[in-house]
Amino acid sequence: MRVVLAYSGSLEASAAIGWLRRRREAEVVAVTLDLGQGRELEAVRDRALAVGAQRAHVLDAREAFADGCVLPALRAGARHASGAPMGQALSRPIIAAKLVDIAAIERADAVAHAGGSGTSRLHRLLADLDPGVPVLDPVREWNLTE
Repeated sequence: MRVVLAYSGSLEASAAIGWLRRRREAEVVAVTLDLGQGRELEAVRDRALAVGAQRAHVLDAREAFADGCVLPALRAGARHASGAPMGQALSRPIIAAKLVDIAAIERADAVAHAGGSGTSRLHRLLADLDPGVPVLDPVREWNLTE
């Protein structure tokens, strides 16, 4: 099985690589999007490979994110109920679209994401974009308790 994983470089996402390899016997392809967050994303890519991803992609999605998500939201004055900007929420549709694109290129059997707020929204977006491809959520399957 080949799985394309939304990879942020977080502890959860890194652990998900090993879990997918062991529990699902998956070949993991990590995908990280450069949305202009200003981080050294090659280090994130290298981390994915170091923890067991077979392949790792860093995609420059800054222009698509700015033009397709951020500018329309700014023009509309979009904010969370807390008043915070909606940058993270706005990134989910492009993350989902790029994962589905890479999954098709990689001939993946599934896509996956790991942890963080809003993962249920990302999960739904992935399922809606390509209903024929299973969406895995390792963090939920771990069923961790304190």
